Amino acid sequence: MPGIDEGRPFIPVGIAVLTVSDSRTRADDRSGDTLEARIRAAGHRLEAREIVTDDRQKIYDQVKAWTLDEAIDVVITTGGTGFTGRDVTPEALEPLFEKRMDGFSEVFHRISYEKIGTSTIQSRATGGVANATFIFVLPGSPGACKDAWDGILKQQLDYRHMPCNFVEIMPRLDEHLKRG
Repeated sequence: MPGIDEGRPFIPVGIAVLTVSDSRTRADDRSGDTLEARIRAAGHRLEAREIVTDDRQKIYDQVKAWTLDEAIDVVITTGGTGFTGRDVTPEALEPLFEKRMDGFSEVFHRISYEKIGTSTIQSRATGGVANATFIFVLPGSPGACKDAWDGILKQQLDYRHMPCNFVEIMPRLDEHLKRG
């Protein structure tokens, strides 16, 4: 049965949050605030938090820089996953992925469907790995951020979660680079 093994230690990870928006500022970034509060409540380290406009290159550059920062294990973006002309976060970040995480999108949509029904198809939430860093691309609503964190990320970023979790495989994400 999945769950927390209290016999294992909690291992905090470093997380960066990027809000993608042409209109939000730190004062009204409710989605970023939602993620920051949940990250801190879970016992993880918020290593960085920024806001960038809906610009492919700016999104890519910021996330790539974070994937090269040894203090950051996970990047979570919020915003830019819809279908309008300015929604470009998946296009900006999927080329960075060394491995896609199709299951993240599938589970996110299952959770989202229970709350907003078929409207979930208007999100292109995705996930992947780049430079031994997990990247999760979320919609820009606080509700979507809550769904992704509470329903997926909180458990998968907890070393105590069984039968498996992201934290236990972090040391092996770049093992392909160490082969002779």
